[in-house]
Amino acid sequence: MDIINKLEAFAKQRPGLERANYGHGDFDYYGQDARKITQQLRDAKTLLSYIRSSSTITEADILEGFSAFSGRLSVNTDGSLDYCAGQYYPTEFRAAVCAVCSSVIWDQLRDGLDTGDEIRKAAKRLFGQGIAKRWF
Repeated sequence: MDIINKLEAFAKQRPGLERANYGHGDFDYYGQDARKITQQLRDAKTLLSYIRSSSTITEADILEGFSAFSGRLSVNTDGSLDYCAGQYYPTEFRAAVCAVCSSVIWDQLRDGLDTGDEIRKAAKRLFGQGIAKRWF
């Protein structure tokens, strides 16, 4: 599906983290953000891989997932993706991709499970504790 390729390309773009935004002596925060951004890329790749391999998730299902993350990640009329930053684009745009993916997967898992706890347990089995904790 073309939308999955677009989400993956969007997540893979360089974050544009700027040291100047962290002030003198705040390089610890810069490092924390850089690690978080890298983790979000790994998470996005894992979640997108799952969606790509699913035979039941449709492009329409993925488009519905764009309501996640307050709808900040959107599809333009030309099919390109756009992100409206809340505070700092470099630390948010990959999280938006993960939120869209987890919303799509949540909806898929909900079809066979009754409660949120069951869905979270299924997500933990599928993706491990880290991703399940961060996105489900």
